[in-house]
Amino acid sequence: MSRLYRDTGVVLRTYKLGEADRIVSFLTRRHGKVRAAAKGVRRTNSRFGARLEPFVHVDVQFHTGRTLDVVTQVQTLDAFAMPIVADYQRYTSASAIVETADRLTVEEGEPALRLYLLVVGALRALADGERDSSLVLDAFLLRAMAFAGWAPAIDECARCGEPGPHRAFSVAGGGAMCPRCRMAGSVHPAPEIFQLLGALLHGDWTTADAATQSTRRDASGLVAAQLQWHLERQLRSLPLVERRARDAEVTGK
Repeated sequence: MSRLYRDTGVVLRTYKLGEADRIVSFLTRRHGKVRAAAKGVRRTNSRFGARLEPFVHVDVQFHTGRTLDVVTQVQTLDAFAMPIVADYQRYTSASAIVETADRLTVEEGEPALRLYLLVVGALRALADGERDSSLVLDAFLLRAMAFAGWAPAIDECARCGEPGPHRAFSVAGGGAMCPRCRMAGSVHPAPEIFQLLGALLHGDWTTADAATQSTRRDASGLVAAQLQWHLERQLRSLPLVERRARDAEVTGK
């Protein structure tokens, strides 16, 4: 029986192992999260050290080990890291994306195809640089929460399901809330914030791109609060994200 298997995946993070090796965490198409040892990748003459950096999309072969699988072959499919690390805004957004994916895939080997596709799509959008990084990040976070079953209610009441629009939003309650179900501590976002959240969740980029900077900022705050409520801890990378929209893409300040 062969102890080799192959998959495509995105490098989420790396850890030092010994003097020359690394442990690499991948989110793969068929095997979910895989942690594997990459031998000698920290040496200057390593054959594939540069291919095993965060944000790189690879075709990788593993050898099944007793405690850790071992990377035996790597081919780059998409070098997302090159344009991402050259821009601080894109880099911090990408860091939050891969950290979220890492947190949402606790069990190694558990299939997570939808999340894998979301990560690849978000990193590709960041690498292309055609959309504002903050919008790409928030769209990913909303869809990742939907993958985990945590998507906030936007168009209906989170408690009773009454169709909206509603004015109140409760992070603890799960999103928009009607007047009867409104919880203490709810906030009252402007209607355009609800509109932007719905656009990001459903891929309406025309509406999302037209949002003002203040609307984007307030929507980002709700998305981050909702995610961290469910994770029960703060993402380390999220406070570092630069929420600076491009002037040419924003209709107001």
